[in-house]
Parts: sequence; structure tokens; C-alpha cells
Amino acid sequence: MDLNESILKKILKIQKTEQTEYFVYRNLAKKFNGTATADVLNRIANDELGHHNFWKKYTQQEVKPNKWVIWFYSFLGRFLGLTFSIKLMEKAEERAQNFYTQIVEAIPEAKKIIAEEETHENTLISLIDEEKLKYAGAIVLGLNDALVELTGALAGLTFALQNTRIIALAGLITGIAASFSMSASSYLSARAEGEGKDHLKSAVYTGIAYIITVLLLVAPYLIFTNPFFAMIITIAIAILIIFCFNYYISVAKDYSFKSRFLEMVLINLVVTGITFLIGLVIREIFGINI
Repeated sequence: MDLNESILKKILKIQKTEQTEYFVYRNLAKKFNGTATADVLNRIANDELGHHNFWKKYTQQEVKPNKWVIWFYSFLGRFLGLTFSIKLMEKAEERAQNFYTQIVEAIPEAKKIIAEEETHENTLISLIDEEKLKYAGAIVLGLNDALVELTGALAGLTFALQNTRIIALAGLITGIAASFSMSASSYLSARAEGEGKDHLKSAVYTGIAYIITVLLLVAPYLIFTNPFFAMIITIAIAILIIFCFNYYISVAKDYSFKSRFLEMVLINLVVTGITFLIGLVIREIFGINI
């Protein structure tokens, strides 16, 4: 079949993508060796190799896989979860599917490739039972509570005390104590609702998320001497945490990123502003000067 140069270049790009994803799926399968998930990953890897061979019939050229992409998605799969890695990669592949649709008339066999690509994600995700996502609700609880509560507390303490070391100490004591309280509440709530998961593990995830957030938010007060500059950095860190976590969840669970991100940022900023004003009032009323 005669293909114009523009289409040939696009097909070569897709051919390279298919071969790259073949190696990504193979690498991820090794993590789950001997499990049903590994079998599914290997089957999809073979499908990707088949797609590569399909396009090679038309290009008559050899292509090399993108080693950086292989490493990147393999790394994400091992450290941020298989679901996140696969869905992020499949989102990028959607662009290739749009191109498949454009060339169906020229290459009717491409319909089969489109059908196989559309089943990859659903087939895989339906067989995954990842702990990271199972306890996402507990992690959200810990993150959200720590972000709102501690950022607000630090803002209030910043104006009331205006001493970074004392603010950091008060923030750590408050945050660590609150993390244990939140973990206990999470455990009791999970038990009362009779959720089908490990209640203790749910509480641990909540507590760990809370403590990590506390340490990140308090860190600027241990590094900088200007309390107001430290507060600005803390707010920036809080927004970054909100951004990263919401992006992760939006990809892994197909949630809307923009609405959830803006909602959490707005709540955080409103609470921070209110407690900052409370700190100002308390400082004036009680004449605190440290």
C-alpha cells in the first residue's frame, strides 16, 4: 500500500509507541510474577507487540523503543502503583487511537487494533486490587484534615507568636497529637460502618498521611527565621501537596482533577485566612509579644 510521507511518519511514531509499551507491560508483569495480574500484563504486552508488528507491515522499518519511557512508567508502577502508571500511559495512548480512527478507511485492518486498545485498560483495572487505592479514602482523610487544620493553626500561631522556633514546636506538638486522634477516629468510624477492609490498617494510613503532611508544613519554620516568609512557603507546600495528590487520584480513579483541586485549595486558603486573623486578634487582646 502506498502511504504519503506524513502518514508514514505518524505510523512509525505509533509503531515505536507500541513497542515501547510492550516492554513497559513486560517490566510491570515481573513485579507481579506468578499472579493473575502478571498473566494479564503479559497478555497485553503480547497484544502491544502484535500491534507493533501490524504497523511494521506498512512501514517496512525497524524502530527502537524509547528507553526513557520504559524506565519512567516502570518506575511509576513500582512506586506509585500499577493502576496510576497504566492509566497515565493509556491516556497518552488515546491520542494514538484518534489517529487510528483517521486511517481506518485507508487501512481497514486498523479496526481490530482500535478494539484491542480500548479493552486494555478496562481488562487490566478490573483485575487489580491495589492497596494504595483501596485505602485512598483513609489517606484523603489524613491529608485533608492535616492540611486544613495545621495550615490554619500555623497561620494563627505565626501572627500570635512571630517566633519560628516556637511556632514549629507548637505546630509539631499539635500536629502529632492530632494525627493520633485522627487515626483513632478513623479506626472507630471504620468499625462502626462495618466497611469491608482492615480497620487498623485504614487508621494507620490516615495517621501516616497526617504526620507526613505535618512534617512538610512545619519544615519552613525550622528552616527560615522570618515567620511570615515561612508561612508563605508553608501555604505553597500545602497547595503543592493538594495538587500532587489530586492529580494522582484523578488519574487512578478517573475523578475530575480541576474541581477537586480548586475546592481543596479554596477551603485551605479560607481557613488559613480566618485563623491568621484570629491570631492577630488574640495577639492584640492579650498583648502577647515574644
